[in-house]
Amino acid sequence: MFSARLSAKHVALACRSLSTSLKAGIPVAKSFDIAVNKSGDPQLRSVMRDVATQIRAGSDVASACRSFDGLWPDLFLNMIDVADRTGSLPEVLLSLADHYENNVRLLRDFRSQMVMPLVQLLAAVMIVAFMIWLLGGINLAEFSGKRGAGDQQAFDIIGLGLKGISGSLIWLSGWAMGAVSLFVGYQIARRSTAFKSIMHKFLMGIPVVGTCLQSFAIARFSWAFALTQEAGLPIQESLESSLAATDNGAFQAAAPRILNDVMNGVELTEALAHTKLFPEDFIQIVHVGETSGTIPETLARLSPEFEDQARRSLAALTSAIGWAIWLMVAAFIGYIVIRFFMLYAELINSLTSPG
Repeated sequence: MFSARLSAKHVALACRSLSTSLKAGIPVAKSFDIAVNKSGDPQLRSVMRDVATQIRAGSDVASACRSFDGLWPDLFLNMIDVADRTGSLPEVLLSLADHYENNVRLLRDFRSQMVMPLVQLLAAVMIVAFMIWLLGGINLAEFSGKRGAGDQQAFDIIGLGLKGISGSLIWLSGWAMGAVSLFVGYQIARRSTAFKSIMHKFLMGIPVVGTCLQSFAIARFSWAFALTQEAGLPIQESLESSLAATDNGAFQAAAPRILNDVMNGVELTEALAHTKLFPEDFIQIVHVGETSGTIPETLARLSPEFEDQARRSLAALTSAIGWAIWLMVAAFIGYIVIRFFMLYAELINSLTSPG
């Protein structure tokens, strides 16, 4: 269930190598052999050797790659399937290489911008754990000189009853379990179509996050739809492939409704608008292209602009997440400071009260 997928970096290198070889007229199986020698990932080399073997045995590229479903990125599998049906494998592989290289750069930028907020959060968690351990061993009764039988009143710095070593361990375990739960939830959602649809529909309703997801989905849809239409695929197959290429559960879940509308004679513009997933400006662009009969050319021309918009959305999302973490840490520290002064006042009161 949790087997590691092939990294975007190595997939990008493989796609570019395959595209170059195929454009030079080298047979597909031999192109995979060449890409194997250029790959620095042992897992990818093993997979590509097996793919080449299956191709020599008569399998097409898409079927051979799908035998390793769960290792290849979903977008890669969907677009290779389109390429096999349209005879545009070199062009698709080159586009995939550009796409994954852009993703690697975006991910690197995202991680670099998230380092400091996450370090601040980790530092805050560790400092609180240390204070729970340190202050939990202080008994107010000892300071006040009123050490009656069974009288114990330890510092509770966060107000959750966590004191001493045991409290510190519970505090750290809670954060660790939260992180593990998020990871497991993500893995389940990523591999389950139903969970993926629910997760993406929920996330797309969140400001900034939803805009980012929508922008990337539309950029991929535009790219795939232009490619499949220019290759002459029927509208139904073109829409199915393009919606699958979005790698977005909300868009993929809308595919049956869009296809049903189109097959019943509804214009593509209206079919897309009914889903409420596409923004008004995109709908108008499709409408103009549909009216003039140039949807593929229009989307192909504008696809890079949609991709740039997606990158700007991701930059805004990264900034928003960073600020959210920083504000959470600041609020957390403020709460701890207030609790500390409350406990300090309690200690002073205990020391000065008569009797």
